[in-house]
Amino acid sequence: MQPKRLFLLDGMALVYRAHFAFAVKPVVTTYGLNSSAILGFTNTLMDLLQKGQPTHLAVVFDTSAPTARHSRFPAYKAQRQEMPEDLSKAIPHVKRLIEAFRIPVLTLDGYEADDIIGTLAKQAESEPGGEWTTWMVTPDKDFAQLVDERTFMWKPGRQGGDHEVIGVPEVQTQWLVRRPEQVIDVLGLWGDVSDNIPGVPGIGEKTAKALIAEYGSVENLLANTGKLKGKQKENLIQHAEQARLCRELATIQLDVPLDIKLDALIRQPMNDEAVQALLVEFEFNVLGRRLFGDDFKAGRGFHRRDAAAPVAGANVDAKAGESSGDAKNDGQLALPVMRTLDSTAHDYQTVDTPQRRAKAVQAALKAGTAGLSVDWQGADPRSSEIRGIALCPTAGKGFYLTNAGPETLVADLLPLLSAEAVALTGHDLKEQLQVLMLHGAPAGIKAGLFDTYIAQTLVEADQKATLPYMTEALLGYTLSQPKPVEASGQMLMPGLEPEDTARGDRAMERADMALQLRPLLVPKLVSAAQERVFYEIETPLVPVLAEMESIGIRLETSVLKEIGIRLEKEIRALEESVYAKAGMEFNLNSPKQLGEVLFDHMKLVEKPKKTKTGQYMTSEDVLTELAGIHPIIADLLTYREASKLKSTYVDALPGAVSRRTGRVHTTLNQVSTATGRLASMNPNLQNIPIRTEAGRGIRRAFIAPGPGWSLLSADYSQVELRVMASISQDAHMMEAFAQGIDIHTATAARVHGVPLEEVTGGMRRTAKMVNFGIIYGISSFGLAQRLGIARSEGGRLIDEYFV
Repeated sequence: MQPKRLFLLDGMALVYRAHFAFAVKPVVTTYGLNSSAILGFTNTLMDLLQKGQPTHLAVVFDTSAPTARHSRFPAYKAQRQEMPEDLSKAIPHVKRLIEAFRIPVLTLDGYEADDIIGTLAKQAESEPGGEWTTWMVTPDKDFAQLVDERTFMWKPGRQGGDHEVIGVPEVQTQWLVRRPEQVIDVLGLWGDVSDNIPGVPGIGEKTAKALIAEYGSVENLLANTGKLKGKQKENLIQHAEQARLCRELATIQLDVPLDIKLDALIRQPMNDEAVQALLVEFEFNVLGRRLFGDDFKAGRGFHRRDAAAPVAGANVDAKAGESSGDAKNDGQLALPVMRTLDSTAHDYQTVDTPQRRAKAVQAALKAGTAGLSVDWQGADPRSSEIRGIALCPTAGKGFYLTNAGPETLVADLLPLLSAEAVALTGHDLKEQLQVLMLHGAPAGIKAGLFDTYIAQTLVEADQKATLPYMTEALLGYTLSQPKPVEASGQMLMPGLEPEDTARGDRAMERADMALQLRPLLVPKLVSAAQERVFYEIETPLVPVLAEMESIGIRLETSVLKEIGIRLEKEIRALEESVYAKAGMEFNLNSPKQLGEVLFDHMKLVEKPKKTKTGQYMTSEDVLTELAGIHPIIADLLTYREASKLKSTYVDALPGAVSRRTGRVHTTLNQVSTATGRLASMNPNLQNIPIRTEAGRGIRRAFIAPGPGWSLLSADYSQVELRVMASISQDAHMMEAFAQGIDIHTATAARVHGVPLEEVTGGMRRTAKMVNFGIIYGISSFGLAQRLGIARSEGGRLIDEYFV
């Protein structure tokens, strides 16, 4: 008989995991639904359908009804915070998608998903013939107690990584047990913070595993407490009943009264129409193409209509065992028909003579507006050749200026660039201006600018701001793509694709779409109260940054070479010092080896912090906390700083020098940070350290361009604190600024209760940390860490600040 492969998904655990996997950058639809949980769960489901090839499967969810565990221990899971609102809104949609895949959804009041999964797994195991194998799909460690020769855990990978299958050998290794069911005894002693199971005081993961490895069970351990010593013995005797209760709470039930046959869980073909409709609703283009091919379009929400009716599915009540059957799709979510260049009326012309190019520029001048797209060859706009320039004076009407050298094309465009009455619209204009400046355009462009990339970022910070995304979401239009390169089948970025007859059309299309996006973005800027930021701050900055990036900065590589030699000697000396203090040689750059040396070999702390994989944590924050415990820590921190300076700056910066200009050209992104400050990248020139002599030396490698030139360093005086004083109207801050008193000295005098003239340098440094820390929400613990003081003292400083 054909083997039966049963996959049981722990629905709530997987949904939670998926939601928080995108916590830093949530996935949000154009209509504001946080779809992170839906996307993450669906990715996991599709992966296991492809890789696991289940013959039977079900998704099991908890209900809000109390269970027997709550009756035995009222505090069970009582510490859990309320479910995030975004997640609670997403869960019904997750279930709709599961049902569209025609996968049974199982629930039963009074029982947790763990218990239903455990009961079904054991039911499959007891089936005659040995043809059933079960995989419990979950990140929850508790399921390890159920693993046996025919029942496995399937732990989904993180951030696109491979899944992990956990069988008996893996449980034995990870839990230090002989039999998987002994995991229950380990949990009885250790407890489970996520479920508010307390365990036995003073016994953590490592001790619990060691005790069960030696005594085999909680009961046998309690019967042999006479062999133990000290506080451990005292705690086990005093909390013996608590240990037994915690073991009971951690035990997954295997006797849930399920009235359902395993064959009711047989895998069904998904309802294509229903799945497509939901992928459109949630704007999952990539998933749609993965399931239905490259022609699938989710539409980015364009033409979206609300759909309240359920889609086809197979919702199964775990007790009744009855399927709700297939519901008919009501057609409310039809697949969007996206417009394309081929399906849209347009008048695009290639203008390849001086007279025709001049006529095209005059058409734009007469219209007073134009969409602009510069078509260049090369990856770097600062060293690229112009192939053509696209202008669209009105929607659907375009000109492609070509058949001349780059300087000639730019000269043809100058009347438009210098006309103050003309408004040029484009996407990511900074790059395009750099290409134009490279070939003769003046830095002081007088034409008005409207950058759709910047506008979209300001009004929809959570959404993508690429031109293809915006045209689909706002215009219902799919941009043309370059033809695949035959050798690789891959698409290339604009500027890198080979010659083809359609490139002029694509350039005009980009200019056209940018122009058509403008009237949609203008009212969005108004409603988002971003008009002043866009028109008075960000837009005037575009040509300024384009010129700054194009000019670059000169770098004296000989200075870096000298610093590199000194740093290499320092690094080698620090290595030898660490080896001597540790009493052994090891790889200082290996977190695993470093952790073992510090905490297993040297035993610097009794309970070192660990990562989720059980490896010792050796990050800079962790080592900084240990500063003062042993001299080796100071050496390690200095070693890391020296190594970072050498690899990140001294070794890397010379390679960033342009062969064309002999200078370093960074990219300054004006809308990539939440605060709106500029972000330097490729290379990052903003975060070069200044605390060490080597860091200051690296800064000295950046020099003026030549005789008669100087570098000017300027900074606003305590601008963040001035803004905070204005917003908060704090009397002490307002007074200090009004009287021209140094704000940090004034704060130190107030916090320490001394006259201004008695404030020491140390007091001022502390006050500076307090000032800047508090306005960004620092805690007493964080302040104490930074200042190297007791937590209570950190709290006192914060309290005094507000008196």
